[in-house]
Amino acid sequence: MNASIVARKMELTEAMREYIAKAASQLEKYNLDIIAIKTIVEDEGKRGKTSALVEFTIQLARRDTIVIKQADKDFYAAVDFAIERAKKALRRYKDRVSDKIGLEVPHKYEADIPALYSDIDDEEVIEAAPEFSFNRDEALKHLKETGLSFVAFSDKDSGKLRILYRRKDGRFGLY
Repeated sequence: MNASIVARKMELTEAMREYIAKAASQLEKYNLDIIAIKTIVEDEGKRGKTSALVEFTIQLARRDTIVIKQADKDFYAAVDFAIERAKKALRRYKDRVSDKIGLEVPHKYEADIPALYSDIDDEEVIEAAPEFSFNRDEALKHLKETGLSFVAFSDKDSGKLRILYRRKDGRFGLY
């Protein structure tokens, strides 16, 4: 992760730089692909009053850039408020991403699955559905040809189990 700090219309002390760096390092805990964090600190003083404007620009891989701007009379308060808002934005993004991923069976449990069904004879096993290995286009073609409502297949491209289904409106969905 690249981190840069830029000051406009003001001089940053070493303590201020360390405070910003420490605050920005808190964003790494979300385990997102953060490419860079750019921090711009500006003095927004008008008519003799001092006010600090802190702007965090967070670049994520495979996602748009998140920009957080926060102004406050106190520099440290502005940084704290901006970091809290950035944490909230990253937490929401991580929740959205993790909801789409779904659950996968860890590899360490795959060996235990046959042991669960060791008491069933081979003659009793009935194959519920044939196993298909398609890419998405082949699966769509198969679904259209057979007229079924869904087809479960192993995706050749990703190696994951996929389900292609026919929706009520006539279009198709992929899970």
